[in-house]
Amino acid sequence: MSADLSPLTLETEMPERQGPSLPQSPQETINTIVHYYRGEMGRMAGWRDRIDRTSNWAITVVAAMLSVSLSTPSSHHGVLLFAMLLITLLLLIEARRYRFFDVYRARVRQLERGYFAQILAPEGTQSFKWSAAIAKSLRRPAFLMTYKEAVCRRLQRNYCWMYLILLLAWALKISSPKMSSNGEPYGHVRSWIDFAENAALGLLPGWSVMIGVALFYAVVLYGSLRKEAHEGELAHGEVHV
Repeated sequence: MSADLSPLTLETEMPERQGPSLPQSPQETINTIVHYYRGEMGRMAGWRDRIDRTSNWAITVVAAMLSVSLSTPSSHHGVLLFAMLLITLLLLIEARRYRFFDVYRARVRQLERGYFAQILAPEGTQSFKWSAAIAKSLRRPAFLMTYKEAVCRRLQRNYCWMYLILLLAWALKISSPKMSSNGEPYGHVRSWIDFAENAALGLLPGWSVMIGVALFYAVVLYGSLRKEAHEGELAHGEVHV
């Protein structure tokens, strides 16, 4: 054989390599489905653990910032504003992770609903739409929800309460009287002008800070009250994560 054969010639002359054989019996098919279900469960649990870690970080940040801000009367209210920004960053990270988790969760639920539930208690004529949906997801994985939907869902589950706690703490902070160097309170809050003076942040006047916080929490309120258009287990109020 000539030593200067091109790679294309070698590829055409070599016999086609056979891939792994497909299940040939019902027992092999069942074993394959069981192992696949275990694999998807493990992958789903891994992403679920990542989501829980982000939520734990957010709770830790809220607790730490509350301790720093409310421990002494002289601490600045800007610490709580900074905590709101950190919580928002963690919310965006968790929403991204939740989109991956939702893909694997959907596959697991399709298996449970279309296969295992039918084995335990058959209902109607057996349909194989669930297997076609899983095969389509395996061939071309795609997210099942938008980034906005993921943010709103995580906001409704956990983060709206963290934002509420930070808002109450911030309102308490700017409504508390200032303290002098010897510990005597002064500058009691008796009007909106006093609120605005306490809410000032560096060169930013207090009114602009209060308007910014109000706009930010209007967005949080919208995301917290937004209802999903889905039905069934993905709808608000059903069993969900």
